[in-house]
Amino acid sequence: MPLLPIKEASKGVTLAEPEIIEKHVDILLVGGGMGNCGVAFEACRWIEKVDPSMSIMLCDKAALERSGAVAQGLSAINTYMGENDPDDYVRMVRTDLMGIVREDLIFDLGRHVDDSVHLFEEWGLPVWVKKDGKNLDGAKAKSEGFAIRKGDAPVRSGRWQIMINGESYKCIVAEAAKNALGDERYMERIFIVKMLLDANEPNRIAGAVGFSTRENKVYVFTCNAAVVACGGAVNVYRPRSTGEGMGRAWYPVWNAGSTYTMVAQVGGEMTMMENRFVPARFKDGYGPVGAWFLLFKAKATNYKGEDYCETNRAMLKPYEDRGYAKGHIIPTCLRNHMMLREMREGRGPIFMDTKTALLKTVNNDLTGPEWKHLESEAWEDFLDMCVGQANLWAATNCAPEDRGSEIMPTEPYLLGSHSGCCGIWVSGPDEPWVPEIYKVKADNGKVYNRMTTVNGLFTCADGVGASGHKFSSGSHAEGRIVGKQMVRWVMDHKGFKPVLKEKAADMAKEIYQPWYTFTANKGGSTDPVVNPAYITPHNFMMRLIKCTDEYGGGVGTMYMTSKALLNTGFWLLGMMEEDSQKLAARDLHELMRCWEQFHRLWTVRLHMQHIEFREESRYPGFYYRGDFMGLDDSKWKCFCNSKYDPATGVTTVFKKPYVKIIPDA
Repeated sequence: MPLLPIKEASKGVTLAEPEIIEKHVDILLVGGGMGNCGVAFEACRWIEKVDPSMSIMLCDKAALERSGAVAQGLSAINTYMGENDPDDYVRMVRTDLMGIVREDLIFDLGRHVDDSVHLFEEWGLPVWVKKDGKNLDGAKAKSEGFAIRKGDAPVRSGRWQIMINGESYKCIVAEAAKNALGDERYMERIFIVKMLLDANEPNRIAGAVGFSTRENKVYVFTCNAAVVACGGAVNVYRPRSTGEGMGRAWYPVWNAGSTYTMVAQVGGEMTMMENRFVPARFKDGYGPVGAWFLLFKAKATNYKGEDYCETNRAMLKPYEDRGYAKGHIIPTCLRNHMMLREMREGRGPIFMDTKTALLKTVNNDLTGPEWKHLESEAWEDFLDMCVGQANLWAATNCAPEDRGSEIMPTEPYLLGSHSGCCGIWVSGPDEPWVPEIYKVKADNGKVYNRMTTVNGLFTCADGVGASGHKFSSGSHAEGRIVGKQMVRWVMDHKGFKPVLKEKAADMAKEIYQPWYTFTANKGGSTDPVVNPAYITPHNFMMRLIKCTDEYGGGVGTMYMTSKALLNTGFWLLGMMEEDSQKLAARDLHELMRCWEQFHRLWTVRLHMQHIEFREESRYPGFYYRGDFMGLDDSKWKCFCNSKYDPATGVTTVFKKPYVKIIPDA
């Protein structure tokens, strides 16, 4: 009997036997976000100075203009020192992240970040400035010749934040990176899926392998040095929004944990992977709240109109007694902690009081044109960053000037650049004030800033662990640090000849295995998404996020987990590890999705292993260990690190000492 036709046509480029392309470059950049735009810009500057024959290549899974966390735009740069002291920057980050951070990395970033911001402005980014006590938006400031790089004061929405007109922020930064590289030194729509170690030198990076998402081509790179900066991890936990809203997330949905997985798989030491970020955002639209809190001075209230941060102030005392939640700085997780209490005790929904905030600005003697301009900026805050929020307001007949909008903690995200600090253990600067334990000694005994524990392998931005609050400007600045260090590395290792353990044909077969699986088994059902012999990447992700949500501290349990729950989750993830070998792809788009699921599985399992290891609730409001609800500084004021052994396949989690460098104010 003939088979019925397939009900759902594939949507991407048809798969076929791939062409294998092998390339060698001295410096390989994996990822195209703000971090690697910084690497590209700075590395090219130094290549031109020291050795113009040095080769460099950037591979981006997407397109540089609209890839990474800044893809949709931003309305503020969240890290700009200006008149502030880098020591105070360290203190702020340390307080927000509950006392355990790499202070050397944060200070190092703080003393360099402004230079990147000044470059953004020079390249065309409109930055708001102060003139005679009034705010000039970026366009007005540019037209009148004002600029912060010339010494004019920025408009601050908080101590560390400055306002910009940033819809095209990433386009501007990407253009500078492309101009530095030139057309022949970057490749778009190339998904690197594995880093490769050298066959002759242990613990030495030698290359990477990936594939085109537009053509049937597999790329095998050899290199002298590599940087992996592909963002954090999204859709590793079930989003609050379901059905049509499933694709909505606060962080970019294409971030699949590739940074963490690829570095961990070659033996890179990881740090603080138990940490996650759970931002409070406008419910269902995920719109930003920062400008409303900081620029418009809006309050978040319970259904009674009470400021729950005030009514629940006593909840902070146990943390204040330990030196956290100092003064006016309440750690982000503790603000969530107080909000979640309101929800548990029936005083929700929680609203952002947008109406009162806007009315207050009217009562502050704003003229009609000034008021209309401010109202326009309130809307642009969303149109710059989260167009879907404006759509949601329209769809629910909500005018934010007339009524408040609901806010809610989102699902967990794994990242190292925002108010989270999971990631990879890297070397700090080779300077006398940096503790030796924070320096990674390379094969030649030297220290290379931001190098991982794998020789020749670097990371930046979301990749660097224990060092949050970089945001976009800090990610770019950290990338520039890496770019200079990679050129230095190549100059110091000119004689290195990378040799891969794996054969190119075998790697191509592994990468295309989901297609072979589909081709061999597609006749087993009339519906391509339901088949007894394989699983689609979408269905795999649905299983993954159901598991992590229920057992790894997701929204379904109000972020609560325990050793028993985690163990059940590990059991389910073990079965998913087996089933990941049966992922199937009908086209190149689904092949990309299959490899994203491989990366998500590895990353979120590592996250849960770290949560199991740290027997305390260090980040209440981000997650809770129900069996260890309090803080225990006597045992856990330390980094939780881990290391995967590529030879044995075993991951070991262990403690690493925290060293305080910057004293309290």
